[in-house]
Amino acid sequence: MNLSQAFDEIVLKRRSNRRFDTEILVPDEVIQKSLERAILSPNSSNMQLWEFYWISSPEQKAQYEKLCLGQSAARTAAHLVVFVTRQDHWKKHAQWNIDQIKSSISGEPSKLEKRALDYYGILMPILYRTDVLGLSTLIRRAITFVKGFNNPFMRFAGLADQRVMVHKSCALAAQTFMLSIAAEGYDTCPMEGFDAKLVKRALNLPNEAEINMIVAVGKGTEEGIYGKRNRLPIEELVFKR
Repeated sequence: MNLSQAFDEIVLKRRSNRRFDTEILVPDEVIQKSLERAILSPNSSNMQLWEFYWISSPEQKAQYEKLCLGQSAARTAAHLVVFVTRQDHWKKHAQWNIDQIKSSISGEPSKLEKRALDYYGILMPILYRTDVLGLSTLIRRAITFVKGFNNPFMRFAGLADQRVMVHKSCALAAQTFMLSIAAEGYDTCPMEGFDAKLVKRALNLPNEAEINMIVAVGKGTEEGIYGKRNRLPIEELVFKR
């Protein structure tokens, strides 16, 4: 089997299974490996503004079952993983990237290395800095207006833009995780039905953190698949220009 066929098999296998076999355990090694793969996911500017909370103890799972509104996927899961966005970590992660770049420089930095250092030292603060008065947002709006007046420019200004960006990156990591679980022979169910406020409280997260999704993991059952996987025709969704 070539790589294309193997990937087809993984994608076709991955279904949202809403009821798992509670008699079949999912080894910790499967979750660990899949989280390590998730960390390799593409993300905006390699800022990695995400955290993954692995819920595995029976006591914790019982707590999160309630927070997931009693869904059967949460009730029967062998493991739960909470995917969290952390745009409040932007300073620390920008500095981490700067340190990584500096550690690879020997002698005088090249133009490319200087550009990378400026990217994280100047551009990231412009993109992510916030303040009580909203001055940072006004500055971003002004830059966008001037730079984008006659030319294409990234339209990025307010807190909503930050939220969208970090949630997109976090969702990519969640998808990598779910495909990895499928490759290991187990099943997942991404859940949006949960009390985000209480989940944040249970995880002791600050206000700036947000729950992207909660993924239930287990060995799926036939009754856990709710019918055929129907999709709109590709010609209604894909437009070649």
